[in-house]
Amino acid sequence: MNGPESDDVLYGHLPPSNRKTAGAPPDTSPALRANRYRDAWCGQVLGDRVDSEARVAGWVHRRRDHGGLIFIDLRDRTGLVQLVFHPDSSGDAFELAHGLRAEDVLTAAGTVVRRSAETVNPELPTGEVELKVAGAELLAGAETPPFQIEGFSGEAGEDARLRHRYLDLRREPMRQALVLRHRVTAAMREFLDGEGFLDVETPVLTRSTPEGARDFLVPSRLQRGSFYALPQSPQLFKQLLMVAGFERYYQVARCFRDESTRADRQAEFTQLDIEMSFVGVDDVIEVNERLLAHVFERAGGPAIELPMQRLSYDEAMDRFGTDRPDLRFGLELVDLGDALRGTEFKVFRSVLESGGAVRGLNAGRREMPRSELDGLISRAQELGAKGLVWAFREGEGWRSPTAKFLSDEELGDLNRRLGAEEGDLLLLVADQRRVTDAILGQLRVDLAERFGLIPGDEHRLAWIVDWPLMEWNADERRWDSLHHPFTAPVGEFDPDNPGEARALAYDVVWNGQELGGGSIRINRADVQQAVFGALGIDAEQAEARFGFLLEALRYGAPPHGGIAYGIDRVVQRLCGAETIRDVIAFPKTASGFDLLTGAPAPVEEVQLKDLGISVHQRRLAGH
Repeated sequence: MNGPESDDVLYGHLPPSNRKTAGAPPDTSPALRANRYRDAWCGQVLGDRVDSEARVAGWVHRRRDHGGLIFIDLRDRTGLVQLVFHPDSSGDAFELAHGLRAEDVLTAAGTVVRRSAETVNPELPTGEVELKVAGAELLAGAETPPFQIEGFSGEAGEDARLRHRYLDLRREPMRQALVLRHRVTAAMREFLDGEGFLDVETPVLTRSTPEGARDFLVPSRLQRGSFYALPQSPQLFKQLLMVAGFERYYQVARCFRDESTRADRQAEFTQLDIEMSFVGVDDVIEVNERLLAHVFERAGGPAIELPMQRLSYDEAMDRFGTDRPDLRFGLELVDLGDALRGTEFKVFRSVLESGGAVRGLNAGRREMPRSELDGLISRAQELGAKGLVWAFREGEGWRSPTAKFLSDEELGDLNRRLGAEEGDLLLLVADQRRVTDAILGQLRVDLAERFGLIPGDEHRLAWIVDWPLMEWNADERRWDSLHHPFTAPVGEFDPDNPGEARALAYDVVWNGQELGGGSIRINRADVQQAVFGALGIDAEQAEARFGFLLEALRYGAPPHGGIAYGIDRVVQRLCGAETIRDVIAFPKTASGFDLLTGAPAPVEEVQLKDLGISVHQRRLAGH
């Protein structure tokens, strides 16, 4: 990714009317002419302005008093410029400079002069020049911030940063992240506009529909007892736009899901939403590969080789235990059931006889003390395993507490299937297939991080295709959609065998993180009703929840499909942030709390009365 000195990073956020060419520094004089505060951005006071007059405005980034001279680094969102105050030529401004503190807001005017050779700062684009101040005005004073803006070294925790987010956003990494976010969304719009897509807004206050997570509900004052829901996605509306004949739609949409947050998930998030008519899977993928290549080129991401790799869902699960595999390293999973069909080891035999699986991976030649091996067992149990078998290959057998329960023939076959060589660490899990995949899939990533197996400079993007349409939810004893209930099946759908149906669905994965997913949609009312029925949504429920969609499908719906990308995740990955909170201007905490505004919070009783709502506080034990 381009560094902070890149023109695209510094100026990519300015209006197109101020650009000479795409990505080039703007001519700011028309934009800033006749402005009493500034006629130049701090980051644009460059060598070509030597001996000219300039006025700048911004925040005091750093102050240095060198006896007879005072130096101020002034910061705005384009960068820094050094101001120099002379006791003879700066007049009253020199006395003002004596009292300036970090984060004071200042405007200053003077002459741009070239620095002496020994004082040039090659780390700054403006490092060859400085502004010799003739006059200055303090526009607003600043109290001492709760954490350092300049020279921030992580001494403040995330809670403090979120509580004072307006200060945190002044820091260079945060500024760069939001500038990059702008460049990403601008590139998305640029590409889609050029491909004939229309930007159409869809409602934020809508009806509650099941899309995989809990809805945020909004009570209606005019229709007491009824509720709007905030959209989990614009899914149904974009399908209706296809029925309406708009054919190519996109939207940078705000979406809301009342679910637990994590490093790459927030309760409210932004997605690029796309839908196309008269398309199949290959058509959607082809356009989106070019979209990703365009966005990465504009945003300084890795080059994408087209066409991108495709893996079937089954292959991804077999080899990596997850539908979002990181393809930058090996440690692939192996099915070991066939080698253990006649085993006398009761743990393996009982799992296999109950329809489960024994799967394993070869972690390579390792030396680990027993305490670390016990740690692996604890990690597997934390992930949901009943246990974990570890072993080191020694000769033709194993060094492992489990070795005594297995025959020499079984050990030899297991070594062969796992490709084990002398000293290799082998890890096995026996459980239902869904559990073995989840445990080993995560241990695979844990081990790769521990042993430094992930190349930091390599990027692997891939499509995961050919998904099952549904999966069995054993806890609820029902079928669930793997994507959503509007995903089209491959061929004719047999409601008596929903588990056999495949889906016209696809996800795009980058280095083990899902960036986006989509599908071809059902465009026939009878098929949609049959899928609803298989999911346990009877005709009456379907009509109550989705009657408007079913009706629309009866009026001539074209074949259509689309995709949605998590913009927060795309930007997080591009700038290497640990969490999407670092690429969102005003995020929530992991518990969904807004430390800046104090939301969620109680409301006035009169507001609840208007809505016909009463709140019953239940006192919890110990609180």
